[in-house]
Amino acid sequence: MLVDILSVFAIICVAIIVGKLVARIQLPAILGWLITGIIFGPYLVGIITTEITDATWYQIVIKFFECFAGVMIGKEIIFKKIAKSGKQIIGITFIQSIATFLVVSAIFAITFAIANIPIYLSFIFGGIALATAPAPALSIVNEYKTDGPVTKTLIPLAAIDDIIGVVIFFATISIIGVTKGGTSISILSVVGMVLIPFIIGIAVGSLSAFVLNKINKHFVRFMIFIFGLLVCIVGGLLIDIYLFGSFSLNYLLIGMAYSSTLANMIPEEKLNPIMENYNPILNLSLVIVIVNLGMPLDYRLIAGAGLYTVIYILSRALGKIGGAYIGGKLTKADPKVTKYLGFTLLPHSGVSLIFTGIAVNTMTTIDASLAAIISGTIVSAAIINEIIAVLLAKTAFKWAGEISQQSSKK
Repeated sequence: MLVDILSVFAIICVAIIVGKLVARIQLPAILGWLITGIIFGPYLVGIITTEITDATWYQIVIKFFECFAGVMIGKEIIFKKIAKSGKQIIGITFIQSIATFLVVSAIFAITFAIANIPIYLSFIFGGIALATAPAPALSIVNEYKTDGPVTKTLIPLAAIDDIIGVVIFFATISIIGVTKGGTSISILSVVGMVLIPFIIGIAVGSLSAFVLNKINKHFVRFMIFIFGLLVCIVGGLLIDIYLFGSFSLNYLLIGMAYSSTLANMIPEEKLNPIMENYNPILNLSLVIVIVNLGMPLDYRLIAGAGLYTVIYILSRALGKIGGAYIGGKLTKADPKVTKYLGFTLLPHSGVSLIFTGIAVNTMTTIDASLAAIISGTIVSAAIINEIIAVLLAKTAFKWAGEISQQSSKK
């Protein structure tokens, strides 16, 4: 186990170096992190094997850093600041989510009808397509210090988008599982997976905020903040182990709920020094989360990527970009949000691969050939899409004028 831990540590160090080299050629550092994960993961060099990534200790470590990364989302969700645009953000999120589900499902329904494949499979693709990986886009926000209407919309939207994705995907897979004789997921489990991260984060965040408001020393406040975050993670792990029997909770949401609660309950003059001290932890967390996203991506699937992969990438892009555009128009959002927000929603790995695993397990009991179509299409699309999506996300922020000239020259 010690050798495995040292191997993971070495890969993280390599990723940081590669990220800095990639940044020197005016590309997002995240590309270096992602590519490092792919290269040293189980399917290429193999320094990090599937035995390591499947190990309980590794999964727990990743959950810690996912929660740490989620703090970046929550600290920006200050209700007083977003009160004026709250309904607008919810409206855009809902419209682009439903649009993505409908567009992907409809295009695959036509494709599968022509190919004589059961049309209900198209709705699974639609459900998986909803998933947005907030970490890649947020790492660009963090790296380039983006600021403006697109950034301010993206951060709270990322959290709401994942919630809608979870609900629609699990509802879809449960209905298909029941009607076609496969395994289904209970409504109670779905509700729990959505609500429990918020309950944990808000409960611990409220207690931490109460204590923080009584403390004046900066270092003590920072240590209390970290302690509360650790309590959140341990609480999530205990619920996962004893209630779900697997790692089912979204730890990004736990970290988000915790930091958002604090951001709304303590004054900015107390919160800002905490976040300044927290930045190194946040930066490291983003590197680890992104490298982990690259680990399960099998580069060999790129060669086997076919028509379904192309259709999936293009239809999902159409749904996200088109849905965000329509949502922006209907809610009278800032023109920059309307034009460019959709491009920042294209990163897809992480949650999509979890959805894919669940879908494959469900479909294997119904028709193994359909499960193979899902896994082959989504995983190959994840590799191709992730690299393209990161570049497009950075370009969208640049088009929107939210990357400062100083940051773009890094």
